[in-house]
Amino acid sequence: MRIAVAQLLSGTDPAANLQLVQGYAGRAADAGARLVVFPEATMCRFGVPLAPIAEPVDGPWADGVRRIAADANITVIVGMFSPADDGRVFNTLLATGPATDAHYDKIHLYDAFGFTESQTVAPGREPVVVTVDGAGVGLTTCYDLRFPELFTTLARRGAQLNTVSASWASGRGKLEQWTLLARARALDSTSYIAAAGQAYPGEPLASSAPTGAGGSLVVSPFGDVVASAGANPQLLITDIALDRVTEARDTIAVLRNHSAFAHGHKAESRR
Repeated sequence: MRIAVAQLLSGTDPAANLQLVQGYAGRAADAGARLVVFPEATMCRFGVPLAPIAEPVDGPWADGVRRIAADANITVIVGMFSPADDGRVFNTLLATGPATDAHYDKIHLYDAFGFTESQTVAPGREPVVVTVDGAGVGLTTCYDLRFPELFTTLARRGAQLNTVSASWASGRGKLEQWTLLARARALDSTSYIAAAGQAYPGEPLASSAPTGAGGSLVVSPFGDVVASAGANPQLLITDIALDRVTEARDTIAVLRNHSAFAHGHKAESRR
């Protein structure tokens, strides 16, 4: 299965960012990719009020992505913002393509490193797995990467590839953590990881808003980095072999072994 990871640098104009999605998706499709993963906040970068930007998942921006995916005959996973009932927004991933139309609202909010995402963003509740060309694809967003349970849950629900759409904050050691965590989550879930980050914008904003660090990568279910990007905007194209997922799960067996432990622990607790 050929996949693409679009490391772009989104701005504050959703219409201009939609044009970026169209360009990257077209290039990915031309290269033979069946899936292209975009970063978190592709609709609009962090650092500006999000409520005025947010649109429903059946709104015009999302419909624009659907048209792009349909025209290019490719599945697109892209970060946007949708309204929540309490005046905040959801940090949403839209997954749309030839046989897919779903969305995921970020579960783990980034209340760390001096930023409080929960002030403006409401948490999602439900893990999401979609199907692309017969393969299970789990959806995650940025800070989710620090929570291995989500990735193992997605694997148990059928994900062979877990995507991470991020606007990873830059800073001392942060890029190294991003790479380390992506490799660890691949091993935790014995799944491929396709991690798409916003490109590095240069000088950070005056606020603590996370605006990207680059370093997008694809990791095998054995934890090997099979493709990676630098700091600047870039389209990664790589082939993944889904039989490697089966091989890793037979060899490493952490999903099976953890399941056995969990069941045994529950049985012990009932005695």
